[in-house]
Amino acid sequence: MDEPTRAVRRLVAASTQQQRTTGDFLRDVCRTAAQALSASGAGISVMTDDGTRGVCAASDPLSERAEDLQFVMGEGPCIDAFTTRRPVLIADLGGSAVHRRWPSYASAAVQDGVRAVFAFPLQVGAARLGILDVFRQRAGPLTDEELPLALAFADVTVEALLDRQRGAEDGTVTPGREAADVGNRAAVFQAQGMVMIQLSVSLAEALSRMRAYAYAENRPLDDVARDIVTRRLRLEKDSS
Repeated sequence: MDEPTRAVRRLVAASTQQQRTTGDFLRDVCRTAAQALSASGAGISVMTDDGTRGVCAASDPLSERAEDLQFVMGEGPCIDAFTTRRPVLIADLGGSAVHRRWPSYASAAVQDGVRAVFAFPLQVGAARLGILDVFRQRAGPLTDEELPLALAFADVTVEALLDRQRGAEDGTVTPGREAADVGNRAAVFQAQGMVMIQLSVSLAEALSRMRAYAYAENRPLDDVARDIVTRRLRLEKDSS
């Protein structure tokens, strides 16, 4: 075991408890990672292989919004890192190349005060579990010491998630809200189909309409989807 991994294990062990739910555990990891990496915050999204987000956690409200924005917009370092299975390290979200790559996300994140994002896949072998995002309110790359530490945080998080999954199965770890969270994400796909039929648009256009509404109303995409599924919300056709 290398020194960064040992250091991360010590940090995580000192700040977390085995008896806490997985969501609480991940929030502790996010706070510990943000402090260790001199970051303004961190976020973790646990995802299925098709990109559906289940459990999510963040160190603070700003990081939670920066994390959620990527799923509302359908673009960003987190999504690219998950797709490519490689870290995506963006030292300056204000750069022109970054704005061309993720025009909606980069603009919204910078407006919220986020200037740098570093996304690390949570994976073991061919299996993808999600993403660890590190946020900074100042531009600049991770240092030569911080980068291996961030990679170690990702590795230790994967090990902990697998351990806690086994613990939930044998009753030694509290499962908490995880099953409900995955169900909430599944509602996005049901709502997408409903909007497609209601507005007579493609499936991709239906999701774009839902994301646009969520962004305009400053609401999580999950909440908008649940309102559509329960028929508390119906998106209108364009007047044009």
